[in-house]
Amino acid sequence: MLKTLETLTMTELATWVQQAKIQANQGLVANRIPKLAVVDPHCFAVHIFCKSGQAYSTGDTKCVFPLMSAIKPFSLLYLLEHLGLETVFQWVGVQPSDAPFNSLTQLVRDQGFPRNPMINSGAITLADKLPGKDPLCRTQNLCQWLNQLAGCNFKLDEAMLASVRSVNSQTNQAIAQYLALSGYIDDVKTAIDTYEQICCLSGTVEDLACLGKILFLREIILPQNRRCVNALMLTCGLYEASGKYSIRIGLPMKSGISGALLTIVPTLGAIATYSPALDSVGNSVAGLAFIEALSEALTLSLL
Repeated sequence: MLKTLETLTMTELATWVQQAKIQANQGLVANRIPKLAVVDPHCFAVHIFCKSGQAYSTGDTKCVFPLMSAIKPFSLLYLLEHLGLETVFQWVGVQPSDAPFNSLTQLVRDQGFPRNPMINSGAITLADKLPGKDPLCRTQNLCQWLNQLAGCNFKLDEAMLASVRSVNSQTNQAIAQYLALSGYIDDVKTAIDTYEQICCLSGTVEDLACLGKILFLREIILPQNRRCVNALMLTCGLYEASGKYSIRIGLPMKSGISGALLTIVPTLGAIATYSPALDSVGNSVAGLAFIEALSEALTLSLL
Protein backbone atom coordinates (compact mmCIF):
# COMPACT_ATOMS: atom_id res chain seq x y z
CA MET A 1 0.00 0.00 0.00
CA LEU A 2 1.25 3.47 -0.88
CA LYS A 3 2.24 5.34 2.27
CA THR A 4 0.69 8.77 2.83
CA LEU A 5 0.53 11.24 5.70
CA GLU A 6 -2.78 9.64 6.78
CA THR A 7 -1.26 6.14 7.01
CA LEU A 8 1.76 6.96 9.15
CA THR A 9 2.37 4.84 12.22
CA MET A 10 3.69 6.05 15.56
CA THR A 11 6.51 3.54 15.19
CA GLU A 12 7.65 5.21 11.97
CA LEU A 13 7.38 8.65 13.55
CA ALA A 14 9.37 7.53 16.59
CA THR A 15 12.13 6.17 14.36
CA TRP A 16 12.46 9.40 12.38
CA VAL A 17 12.33 11.49 15.56
CA GLN A 18 15.17 9.52 17.16
CA GLN A 19 17.28 9.83 14.03
CA ALA A 20 16.61 13.57 13.88
CA LYS A 21 17.46 14.10 17.55
CA ILE A 22 20.89 12.58 16.97
CA GLN A 23 21.46 15.19 14.25
CA ALA A 24 20.59 17.97 16.71
CA ASN A 25 23.98 17.42 18.37
CA GLN A 26 25.51 19.14 15.35
CA GLY A 27 23.65 22.39 16.05
CA LEU A 28 23.68 25.20 18.61
CA VAL A 29 20.84 27.19 20.15
CA ALA A 30 20.53 30.85 19.15
CA ASN A 31 22.65 32.93 21.51
CA ARG A 32 21.79 36.44 20.35
CA ILE A 33 18.61 36.56 22.47
CA PRO A 34 19.12 35.71 26.17
CA LYS A 35 15.92 33.68 26.66
CA LEU A 36 16.63 31.61 23.56
CA ALA A 37 20.21 30.97 24.65
CA VAL A 38 19.09 28.99 27.72
CA VAL A 39 16.56 26.59 26.16
CA ASP A 40 17.23 22.85 26.14
CA PRO A 41 18.92 22.02 22.81
CA HIS A 42 17.66 18.44 23.03
CA CYS A 43 13.95 19.33 22.93
CA PHE A 44 12.09 17.95 19.94
CA ALA A 45 8.39 18.04 19.11
CA VAL A 46 6.37 17.34 16.00
CA HIS A 47 2.71 17.76 15.10
CA ILE A 48 1.29 16.69 11.74
CA PHE A 49 -2.13 17.84 10.60
CA CYS A 50 -3.66 16.03 7.61
CA LYS A 51 -6.37 17.13 5.19
CA SER A 52 -8.67 14.39 6.50
CA GLY A 53 -8.44 15.82 10.01
CA GLN A 54 -6.10 13.04 11.13
CA ALA A 55 -3.33 14.36 13.39
CA TYR A 56 -0.10 12.92 14.79
CA SER A 57 1.86 14.36 17.66
CA THR A 58 4.93 13.22 19.54
CA GLY A 59 7.87 14.51 21.57
CA ASP A 60 8.03 17.57 23.81
CA THR A 61 4.69 18.86 22.59
CA LYS A 62 3.94 20.98 25.67
CA CYS A 63 6.88 23.27 24.96
CA VAL A 64 5.86 26.85 24.23
CA PHE A 65 8.16 28.80 21.92
CA PRO A 66 8.12 32.07 19.97
CA LEU A 67 7.53 31.92 16.25
CA MET A 68 10.37 34.34 15.48
CA SER A 69 10.81 34.31 11.69
CA ALA A 70 8.15 31.61 11.26
CA ILE A 71 5.65 34.49 11.54
CA LYS A 72 6.91 36.03 8.29
CA PRO A 73 4.71 34.05 5.86
CA PHE A 74 1.67 35.03 7.90
CA SER A 75 2.30 38.76 8.15
CA LEU A 76 2.71 38.60 4.36
CA LEU A 77 -0.51 36.60 4.03
CA TYR A 78 -2.42 39.02 6.26
CA LEU A 79 -1.45 41.95 4.05
CA LEU A 80 -2.15 40.02 0.84
CA GLU A 81 -5.63 39.15 2.05
CA HIS A 82 -6.39 42.72 3.13
CA LEU A 83 -4.57 44.79 0.50
CA GLY A 84 -3.88 42.52 -2.48
CA LEU A 85 -0.79 41.35 -4.35
CA GLU A 86 -0.31 44.47 -6.44
CA THR A 87 -0.08 46.73 -3.39
CA VAL A 88 2.07 44.45 -1.24
CA PHE A 89 4.67 43.78 -3.91
CA GLN A 90 5.30 47.46 -4.35
CA TRP A 91 7.00 47.24 -0.97
CA VAL A 92 8.91 43.99 -1.19
CA GLY A 93 10.33 41.70 -3.87
CA VAL A 94 10.15 37.98 -4.55
CA GLN A 95 13.79 37.14 -5.31
CA PRO A 96 15.80 34.62 -3.26
CA SER A 97 18.83 35.91 -1.38
CA ASP A 98 22.26 34.31 -1.11
CA ALA A 99 23.09 36.47 1.91
CA PRO A 100 22.20 35.95 5.61
CA PHE A 101 18.66 36.82 6.69
CA ASN A 102 19.79 40.03 8.41
CA SER A 103 22.16 41.27 5.71
CA LEU A 104 22.42 45.04 5.39
CA THR A 105 24.90 44.59 2.54
CA GLN A 106 22.23 42.78 0.50
CA LEU A 107 19.77 45.61 1.10
CA VAL A 108 22.28 48.28 0.07
CA ARG A 109 23.16 46.28 -3.04
CA ASP A 110 19.45 46.20 -3.89
CA GLN A 111 19.20 49.98 -3.44
CA GLY A 112 17.00 49.70 -0.39
CA PHE A 113 14.33 47.46 -1.94
CA PRO A 114 13.76 44.39 0.28
CA ARG A 115 14.57 41.30 -1.75
CA ASN A 116 11.80 39.11 -0.30
CA PRO A 117 9.42 38.96 2.70
CA MET A 118 11.23 36.04 4.39
CA ILE A 119 14.35 38.01 5.34
CA ASN A 120 14.50 40.74 7.96
CA SER A 121 14.43 43.71 5.59
CA GLY A 122 11.26 42.43 3.94
CA ALA A 123 9.59 41.47 7.21
CA ILE A 124 10.41 44.82 8.85
CA THR A 125 8.94 46.59 5.83
CA LEU A 126 5.72 44.58 6.04
CA ALA A 127 5.53 45.10 9.82
CA ASP A 128 5.50 48.83 9.06
CA LYS A 129 2.44 48.29 6.83
CA LEU A 130 0.32 46.24 9.24
CA PRO A 131 -2.88 48.10 10.17
CA GLY A 132 -3.27 49.45 13.69
CA LYS A 133 -2.73 52.62 15.69
CA ASP A 134 0.42 51.36 17.41
CA PRO A 135 2.69 48.26 17.43
CA LEU A 136 0.70 46.45 20.14
CA CYS A 137 -2.57 47.02 18.31
CA ARG A 138 -1.00 45.76 15.07
CA THR A 139 0.33 42.66 16.81
CA GLN A 140 -3.02 41.93 18.46
CA ASN A 141 -4.87 42.36 15.17
CA LEU A 142 -2.57 39.88 13.42
CA CYS A 143 -2.67 37.43 16.32
CA GLN A 144 -6.46 37.48 16.60
CA TRP A 145 -6.87 37.03 12.85
CA LEU A 146 -4.55 34.02 12.82
CA ASN A 147 -6.10 32.42 15.89
CA GLN A 148 -9.62 32.78 14.49
CA LEU A 149 -8.68 31.62 11.00
CA ALA A 150 -6.62 28.62 12.07
CA GLY A 151 -8.13 27.67 15.41
CA CYS A 152 -4.83 28.10 17.23
CA ASN A 153 -3.94 29.89 20.46
CA PHE A 154 -0.95 32.15 19.94
CA LYS A 155 -0.19 34.82 22.53
CA LEU A 156 2.38 37.56 22.86
CA ASP A 157 5.17 36.37 25.19
CA GLU A 158 6.00 39.52 27.13
CA ALA A 159 9.08 38.01 28.78
CA MET A 160 10.48 36.94 25.41
CA LEU A 161 9.75 40.39 24.00
CA ALA A 162 11.66 42.00 26.88
CA SER A 163 14.57 39.67 26.14
CA VAL A 164 14.51 40.61 22.46
CA ARG A 165 14.37 44.31 23.31
CA SER A 166 17.29 43.96 25.72
CA VAL A 167 19.53 43.06 22.80
CA ASN A 168 18.61 46.21 20.85
CA SER A 169 19.73 44.71 17.54
CA GLN A 170 21.93 47.25 15.82
CA THR A 171 21.69 45.28 12.58
CA ASN A 172 17.90 45.49 12.47
CA GLN A 173 18.09 49.17 13.43
CA ALA A 174 20.48 49.82 10.55
CA ILE A 175 18.24 47.90 8.16
CA ALA A 176 15.21 49.91 9.24
CA GLN A 177 17.09 53.20 8.92
CA TYR A 178 18.13 52.30 5.38
CA LEU A 179 14.58 51.25 4.50
CA ALA A 180 13.32 54.61 5.77
CA LEU A 181 15.94 56.52 3.76
CA SER A 182 14.91 54.53 0.69
CA GLY A 183 11.24 55.36 1.23
CA TYR A 184 9.98 51.84 1.99
CA ILE A 185 8.96 52.37 5.62
CA ASP A 186 7.39 55.37 7.31
CA ASP A 187 8.57 55.09 10.89
CA VAL A 188 11.65 53.21 12.10
CA LYS A 189 10.57 52.86 15.72
CA THR A 190 7.08 51.60 14.85
CA ALA A 191 8.41 49.15 12.26
CA ILE A 192 11.02 47.65 14.60
CA ASP A 193 8.67 47.47 17.59
CA THR A 194 5.94 45.79 15.52
CA TYR A 195 8.43 43.37 13.99
CA GLU A 196 9.82 42.37 17.40
CA GLN A 197 6.35 41.89 18.85
CA ILE A 198 5.01 39.68 16.07
CA CYS A 199 8.17 37.55 16.27
CA CYS A 200 7.35 36.95 19.95
CA LEU A 201 3.91 35.50 19.28
CA SER A 202 4.23 32.13 20.99
CA GLY A 203 2.50 28.78 21.08
CA THR A 204 3.01 25.04 20.88
CA VAL A 205 3.97 22.85 17.95
CA GLU A 206 0.27 22.01 17.54
CA ASP A 207 -0.54 25.72 17.22
CA LEU A 208 2.11 26.02 14.52
CA ALA A 209 0.70 23.04 12.61
CA CYS A 210 -2.76 24.60 12.81
CA LEU A 211 -1.35 27.74 11.21
CA GLY A 212 -0.19 25.51 8.38
CA LYS A 213 -3.82 24.58 7.65
CA ILE A 214 -4.27 28.03 6.19
CA LEU A 215 -1.66 27.27 3.55
CA PHE A 216 -2.74 23.79 2.45
CA LEU A 217 -6.54 23.85 2.65
CA ARG A 218 -8.03 25.38 -0.48
CA GLU A 219 -11.11 27.01 1.04
CA ILE A 220 -9.61 29.21 3.78
CA ILE A 221 -7.83 31.97 1.83
CA LEU A 222 -7.72 33.29 -1.73
CA PRO A 223 -6.00 30.73 -4.00
CA GLN A 224 -3.58 33.25 -5.49
CA ASN A 225 -2.45 34.31 -2.01
CA ARG A 226 -1.93 30.72 -0.89
CA ARG A 227 0.13 29.98 -4.00
CA CYS A 228 2.18 33.14 -3.53
CA VAL A 229 3.07 32.44 0.12
CA ASN A 230 3.86 28.77 -0.52
CA ALA A 231 6.07 29.67 -3.48
CA LEU A 232 8.05 32.19 -1.42
CA MET A 233 8.45 29.68 1.40
CA LEU A 234 9.84 27.16 -1.10
CA THR A 235 12.32 29.60 -2.66
CA CYS A 236 13.16 31.84 0.31
CA GLY A 237 11.90 30.28 3.56
CA LEU A 238 15.22 28.79 4.68
CA TYR A 239 17.31 31.85 3.80
CA GLU A 240 20.42 31.14 1.75
CA ALA A 241 19.90 27.39 2.25
CA SER A 242 16.51 27.54 0.47
CA GLY A 243 17.85 26.36 -2.88
CA LYS A 244 19.60 23.37 -1.36
CA TYR A 245 16.53 22.19 0.51
CA SER A 246 14.15 22.84 -2.38
CA ILE A 247 16.18 20.15 -4.15
CA ARG A 248 16.63 17.82 -1.17
CA ILE A 249 13.09 18.12 0.23
CA GLY A 250 11.04 20.04 -2.32
CA LEU A 251 8.35 21.47 -0.01
CA PRO A 252 7.46 25.01 1.16
CA MET A 253 9.14 25.57 4.54
CA LYS A 254 9.74 28.40 6.98
CA SER A 255 12.10 28.39 9.93
CA GLY A 256 12.65 30.61 12.96
CA ILE A 257 15.70 30.97 15.20
CA SER A 258 13.63 29.67 18.12
CA GLY A 259 13.81 26.25 16.44
CA ALA A 260 10.36 26.49 14.86
CA LEU A 261 9.95 24.90 11.44
CA LEU A 262 6.73 24.79 9.45
CA THR A 263 6.43 22.59 6.35
CA ILE A 264 3.49 22.64 3.96
CA VAL A 265 2.47 19.66 1.84
CA PRO A 266 0.09 21.50 -0.52
CA THR A 267 -3.48 20.12 -0.53
CA LEU A 268 -2.41 17.30 1.83
CA GLY A 269 -1.19 18.58 5.19
CA ALA A 270 1.08 20.65 7.41
CA ILE A 271 4.01 19.50 9.53
CA ALA A 272 5.31 21.56 12.44
CA THR A 273 8.49 20.75 14.32
CA TYR A 274 10.27 22.39 17.22
CA SER A 275 13.94 21.76 17.91
CA PRO A 276 16.08 24.73 18.98
CA ALA A 277 19.55 23.53 17.91
CA LEU A 278 20.36 25.48 14.72
CA ASP A 279 22.79 25.15 11.85
CA SER A 280 25.08 28.00 10.76
CA VAL A 281 22.35 29.51 8.58
CA GLY A 282 19.79 29.65 11.40
CA ASN A 283 17.60 26.64 10.55
CA SER A 284 16.64 23.81 12.90
CA VAL A 285 19.04 20.90 12.38
CA ALA A 286 16.77 18.18 13.74
CA GLY A 287 13.66 19.70 12.19
CA LEU A 288 15.18 19.58 8.73
CA ALA A 289 16.53 16.06 9.29
CA PHE A 290 13.07 14.86 10.32
CA ILE A 291 11.31 16.50 7.37
CA GLU A 292 13.88 15.15 4.92
CA ALA A 293 13.37 11.59 6.20
CA LEU A 294 9.59 11.92 6.15
CA SER A 295 9.48 13.51 2.70
CA GLU A 296 11.75 10.85 1.24
CA ALA A 297 9.82 7.96 2.79
CA LEU A 298 6.45 9.25 1.58
CA THR A 299 7.64 10.86 -1.67
CA LEU A 300 6.10 14.19 -0.68
CA SER A 301 8.33 16.46 -2.78
CA LEU A 302 6.53 18.71 -5.25
CA LEU A 303 9.51 18.59 -7.60
